[in-house]
Amino acid sequence: MKILSIALIAFVALEHAYFLVLEMFLWTTPKTIKAFGLKSKAFAEETKVLAANQGLYNGFLAAGLIFSIIKENINTAFFFLICVTIAGIYGSYSTKKIKLFYVQSIPAIMALIILYFNI
Repeated sequence: MKILSIALIAFVALEHAYFLVLEMFLWTTPKTIKAFGLKSKAFAEETKVLAANQGLYNGFLAAGLIFSIIKENINTAFFFLICVTIAGIYGSYSTKKIKLFYVQSIPAIMALIILYFNI
């Protein structure tokens, strides 16, 4: 893997590690409530178990991407980047928030393209 590929994969991994922290540990804080557009602190309290579960899955995505960098395994990187892309597309579609697509899928798609062309 080349440096640009590694940098983009690492960026996507860091994003998902950050999502893990927000969803598992900071879900009911004002910053996270605003970032995710939650309707209230009460709603955040009611959904924090679901959010923590979601955060754990984001952690698995980050771990897989980091593993792909450490092992220099392009196939593993492709797999996890495609998972991230699909998650971003579905999240954007299901929540009707296009921002999710831009934040989650676009960096993964860029990493996929750079990785594919071995730049």
